[in-house]
Amino acid sequence: MSHPIDFCTTGMFIIDDIYPAPSAADQTPFVNIPGGAGTYSALGARLLSPSPQSKRVGWVVDAGHDFPNSLRDTINSWDTAVLIRSRDALTTKGWNGYGANEHRAFKYLTPKLRITADDLSPHLLTARSFHLICAPARCVDLVQTIRSRRAELGQSLDRPVFIWEPVPDLCVPEELGNTIKALEHIDVISPNHAELSDLFSVVGNADSGLVDRKVIESCSAKLLSSLSSERARRLSVVVRSGKDGCYVASSDKQVWLPAYHASSPDKVVDPTGGGNGFLGGLAVGLVRTGDVIEASKWGNVAASLMIEQVGVPVLQTEGGVERWNGVVVAERKQEYSLRCMEQ
Repeated sequence: MSHPIDFCTTGMFIIDDIYPAPSAADQTPFVNIPGGAGTYSALGARLLSPSPQSKRVGWVVDAGHDFPNSLRDTINSWDTAVLIRSRDALTTKGWNGYGANEHRAFKYLTPKLRITADDLSPHLLTARSFHLICAPARCVDLVQTIRSRRAELGQSLDRPVFIWEPVPDLCVPEELGNTIKALEHIDVISPNHAELSDLFSVVGNADSGLVDRKVIESCSAKLLSSLSSERARRLSVVVRSGKDGCYVASSDKQVWLPAYHASSPDKVVDPTGGGNGFLGGLAVGLVRTGDVIEASKWGNVAASLMIEQVGVPVLQTEGGVERWNGVVVAERKQEYSLRCMEQ
């Protein structure tokens, strides 16, 4: 309890098997890769939290009786406030297959164990930000339960930031009403560009891999206008847009931020986890700077490191200096911030 928690995710840990697109020259699958929304979002926060700040990143890993020791060693090397729980069952495992335009197909290979607010330890409950990836109704339930459990701790805690990542299957017009209800309880909603278009049943260029910026801007404005002016002032819409970076909209700010690798697409090896990692970076950026645009820059830097390889970025520490994929993250963040200023 000596380290305050800046970030906690309710996303799951999943062992991924990743199969390349049929067009790829090398069809060799990658197996037993640490993945899942919880893993990637926690890593996104961790990238921007060099030790000892790493202890401010909280998440939950359910380790089945088949859990590889090599993965446990990797997780422990990140030095986070992870809660590893033994599970008398198989670890949650997923199959990932890629097609054209980075389209990903996913299915569970073993039963999943969803993380609820009741699974969070008292320490994790004190987090300054929470990443939620769920349906609209569950989003409301998670926020309310987390708040209730925090009150039971009997500590003086500021209101946390709630960042909601909608699940793709429920970004449909039939769920628009429930989505708007959920907006009353959160601080940031972050769909990707295709999910936002689908929510409003807008026919755009999502399937082609292109981003229609006018559509994204219009749909974001509709979400904000669905709320009272007072509530809209507390909400930010951050649309993750792949190669086009992200769009940030609030009641008084609207801006497009470029993807870090926009000018070096050859650096992008596998987009898996990029969006989740973005949100982990955004979350710690938001609680530490208080500015959603600056926080989104942190998110783009975190995402850039997620997608440079198949699986998770590699940590090396030498002389007390951390490098992820050979990069000092603070230096990349500074470089990216200067690039944004020059636009």
